[in-house]
Amino acid sequence: MTVLYKLEAFEGPLDLLLHLIDKAEIDIHEVSISEITDQYMDYLSAMQELELEVTSEFLVMAATLLSIKSRQLLPKPPVEPEEFEEWADDGYDPQQELIQKLVEYRKFKQISEQLREREHERSLVYTKEPEDLSSFMPTAPVNPVKGLQVADLIAAFQKALKRAARRSLVATVRRDEVSVKDRIRDITDLLRDHETVRFSRLLRPEMERHEIVVTFLAILELMKMKQVTCFQHQLFDDIVINWRGETEESGLSELEIDY
Repeated sequence: MTVLYKLEAFEGPLDLLLHLIDKAEIDIHEVSISEITDQYMDYLSAMQELELEVTSEFLVMAATLLSIKSRQLLPKPPVEPEEFEEWADDGYDPQQELIQKLVEYRKFKQISEQLREREHERSLVYTKEPEDLSSFMPTAPVNPVKGLQVADLIAAFQKALKRAARRSLVATVRRDEVSVKDRIRDITDLLRDHETVRFSRLLRPEMERHEIVVTFLAILELMKMKQVTCFQHQLFDDIVINWRGETEESGLSELEIDY
């Protein structure tokens, strides 16, 4: 009959013992050293048959288990305290020490499994160095009054008022006044050359209102002195001025017009 052994990889003797306890589904504090020792020795025998290297840690644990098992099987001889004080029980229990080691090992093994799971989860996360995205951010408008106090704004406002007061100074400019007498001379000179002139020709685009009024008054004075005749072809049409020339030039020069 061929016996097949399926050996798992264990990190040490404590890992092997913990595997045997979990496989038996018993509590660590209620473990039977006799049964665990037999299973442990069977596992070492299987390793030797398969010519696997058995480290010294497994052999030391085997010796410890055999020592605990033999101590439980051998009867304890009666000891007289007065005669054998050096053989008195010092309270050392190798079985409790082994159980305590198994409990601590299980804690560290569970923690290592949790860390391994976190390592696997973290390995699925990919990161990259942050980039400078300031060039894509909208530029905030600069506050023109940043850092100024209310007193600074009041002082600037007062300076602006002073500059505005200096600019608002009014200068009186006297313009040249055109008299009716001077305008009559200009019109008669034009009429002597052309004899017939339209009223619109006497007006220039750059003339101001008072100059237009003076020109109209000069025409009325010439009509009053019977120097010109005026007529229109139709209503609101341009006024046509004809030169009569009945008065000599010396007569025009002696006119006394006060406006």
